Amino acid sequence: MILQSGARVAVAGAGAFGSATALILSRRGFAVTVFDPAAPGDNASGVAAGMLAPAAEAVFDPVSRGHLPVLRRGRRRWEAFAAELGVAIDRRGLTVEGEPAFLAEVEAALVEAGARFSRTPEGLFSDEDWKLDARQTLAILRDAAETAGAVFEARAVTAFADGRLSLDDGAVSPFDALVVATGAGGKGLAPELAVLTPIKGQILRLDAPLAEGPVLRGQGVYVAPGARPAIGATMEAGRDDREADPAVVEPLRAAAVRLRPDLAGASVEIEVGVRATTPDGLPRVGESRAPGVILAAGARRNGWLLAPLVADMVAAYLTGADPGEDAAAFLPQRFEG
Repeated sequence: MILQSGARVAVAGAGAFGSATALILSRRGFAVTVFDPAAPGDNASGVAAGMLAPAAEAVFDPVSRGHLPVLRRGRRRWEAFAAELGVAIDRRGLTVEGEPAFLAEVEAALVEAGARFSRTPEGLFSDEDWKLDARQTLAILRDAAETAGAVFEARAVTAFADGRLSLDDGAVSPFDALVVATGAGGKGLAPELAVLTPIKGQILRLDAPLAEGPVLRGQGVYVAPGARPAIGATMEAGRDDREADPAVVEPLRAAAVRLRPDLAGASVEIEVGVRATTPDGLPRVGESRAPGVILAAGARRNGWLLAPLVADMVAAYLTGADPGEDAAAFLPQRFEG
């Protein structure tokens, strides 16, 4: 697919992938409209803790073992992307604490993954992992995309065929291409999305700020400091509801208190988002078998980490440029045949 500047591109989904894609395409001269019926930030990207954490993902998420090189490339792309936008990146790193057996297991996994780390009196430390404020960054992306010419509409895409985009209110509009960045939704928009599995994620938000410092990881939990500290996160495969479940998140609270007993009396609020994952944990990015459709979905826990990298790849596919060294790993059809 090769589109010229000025072509009309619809983006389904206003999360990290969709918003970053809208910004980059708008800056390249495309006429971009982003369709998402949810309120700004009311999606998995808005609920997320904003981790840019290649080391932690390669160690603590079994599905992501072996993905450290591509996750590092995603984090590296954030350096220039954040600087352009004025997004604050917290580079204080990752600390891991816990029982000796747990720390030994994590250390072995870090070695196997090839991640940088050091031992500390409390446990382990790695400078590989960063984080950002998810809701704030979504707002910055949207503002920048709108400044570049993108339009955001609170409607949902229901179909795209023969250059005609159908919306949930019955409207039909002409577009040259559709980028599907809907996460766990939008499976009917492209055949390759049928393999995506929804994952319900619940996190706890503390009612008071925690002093800035590294993200703390323990057995079965992380504590991300900041103005809206996060304790997370559940991974409930196959669930796509947004109902808060105090019983399910109680083990997170208990694990956090074991790491930091002073959190015992803190008031918390449950936030819920629904992610999507592929069988190998990497997103599907590239041309769909559906004509005129580009996919950017299925990031598992790495939507924020991979957002600028994926947006660059989408722009490459739309313009006929080289999508880069991760094209094969992200190929939408890689699970077929």
